[in-house]
Amino acid sequence: MTDENLYLKIFLDPIKVCRRYKPKFGLGNKEQGLDLARFLSLYGEDPFYSWIGLDSDLMYAAHKAAGGMTSVYRQVGKACENLFRQIIIDRTEYQAPEYALWSYITKTKNDKNKTLSLDARLEVAKIQNLEVKGKVIQWIADYSSLLSVPAPAKGAVFEVRQGYKSKDSKRQNADIDNIAVAWAYGYLPVFAIFSSQIDADLLLRYRNNRGGIIIGTTSGSSQISLFAFCKEVLGYDLADFFRQNSEAIKSEVYSTLEILLRAE
Repeated sequence: MTDENLYLKIFLDPIKVCRRYKPKFGLGNKEQGLDLARFLSLYGEDPFYSWIGLDSDLMYAAHKAAGGMTSVYRQVGKACENLFRQIIIDRTEYQAPEYALWSYITKTKNDKNKTLSLDARLEVAKIQNLEVKGKVIQWIADYSSLLSVPAPAKGAVFEVRQGYKSKDSKRQNADIDNIAVAWAYGYLPVFAIFSSQIDADLLLRYRNNRGGIIIGTTSGSSQISLFAFCKEVLGYDLADFFRQNSEAIKSEVYSTLEILLRAE
């Protein structure tokens, strides 16, 4: 049985991490971040910054808000990844959670091994829920037909993101590499985007490279809508989960944003 409280916890836990965010001000990754007092000391002792007034509570709040917003988006993405993978584990009735994971090894420029991983996997042979298994097989066949390619033998692998509005060519190229490798290993590669906001050119590029994309729209088929896919293929109403828990999630997000927007 689905544990709605567990799903809510899985989604909220990464977001709570954002409350601890403090800007590092170029002091390196080992630095845990500066609080307001240390910031005022650092900038106050800098002649130029103190002369022009950057050693102020407002400047600290601006840094904290800017970096904090990046942290919020990152942690919301982590929350989406964790939730989606848990839904797959529960609905497929996998006997081991690792069946929902997928990674592969590639080479770096220095000829060293590097492991790259995607966020979730539907491994057809490991699905114990026969109803879900049949729907997954049919969905993979239908989506492969949409992409004008034969259906892969093993299943599907997913890269999960909260949204995708970036035009970062490096990220796009890495995604297209993942698409090619997934097909080589016998999987349909799919990008599961929780938000409905995605650049139309990006969507076209990925599909032209034989990558599937399902987005967070409440209308459309399971080949288009992430929520339709979850409901019709996996048998879980993800849209209803967010509707039912919207107030609890909003409360957590709002309180996190309020903390990030304060100087202290």
